[in-house]
Amino acid sequence: MIKWRRGDVIAIRRKWRGAVELEVSIGGVPVRALAYPELTGQPEPGDQVLLNTGALDLGLGTGGYALARAGLLDNFSATIHWENLSALREEFPRVRISDQLFTIDRDRFTCSGGTAPLDLMLNLIQMKLGPRISQLVSEQFIVDRVRKDTDRQYIPLRAQVGVSHRGLIRVAQLMEENIEKPLSLEKIAKSTGLSRRQIERLFKRDLNCVPKHYYLEMRLRRARELLLQTAMPIMDITTACGFQSPPHFSKCYRIQFGHPPSAERKIGERRAPGPDAQAPEPQALNAQTLDAQAPDANGRHGQARDTSKPDVVAT
Repeated sequence: MIKWRRGDVIAIRRKWRGAVELEVSIGGVPVRALAYPELTGQPEPGDQVLLNTGALDLGLGTGGYALARAGLLDNFSATIHWENLSALREEFPRVRISDQLFTIDRDRFTCSGGTAPLDLMLNLIQMKLGPRISQLVSEQFIVDRVRKDTDRQYIPLRAQVGVSHRGLIRVAQLMEENIEKPLSLEKIAKSTGLSRRQIERLFKRDLNCVPKHYYLEMRLRRARELLLQTAMPIMDITTACGFQSPPHFSKCYRIQFGHPPSAERKIGERRAPGPDAQAPEPQALNAQTLDAQAPDANGRHGQARDTSKPDVVAT
């Protein structure tokens, strides 16, 4: 449940692209908070704001931030929710920040939030007790595919470029709505009211790529989801993702992911062993580490203790 409190802005602390850190007084107690000006407007000292304090009241938050602030992630790989990636990279240069779903680096476990803590837990169970036990637990949670630490977070385009880039966002939406039968750039331009040159400039400026490459990556991501999450024949996936022939699909897939579609499906099958699979010798882990080091599994982005990570602000 979301809980709201009124507070008064005391000072503006730091700014990042699309976010600003504030010092806010709640009942005379100073806390730090995050505002997203494109959504809330630009807060100024003296403004009264509403703060989402649900996680603060429960003592929950982005645990990876607290670990980084304490210096416990220096020279370790770590991850955090995509909304906080840029801020963490800027503030903690000694931490190797990744956009993975979760990271396991020696005795430091960090997670991006959302449903990723479940994947982290299942991977830890597999490391400790083997794939058979991990599979039984995943079946109880109705998980059809356990994601690995090599899986990346999906970062929405709005988060990458900001909600003000409506033309670029509309182009990407058209692409996503037309995966099976890809549109030409000319048709996309006509539908959005932009010229081909304008679209190319937008992609180059904000995404550092050309529209054709962005569209291809989108189709390949969809193909990978179908390979790992369905039993569709590769020929059908080829057609569903807008490729004219299996050889062309296989070539593009290999360039993007380092192996052909057939190998991807075999990898997925190995990740989800059958009921008769033999569990390998489990990797030794410190039991105290398993109990104590699950930093990001109990919270989500943008909310934390008032001594470390700011809350989300809405005005």
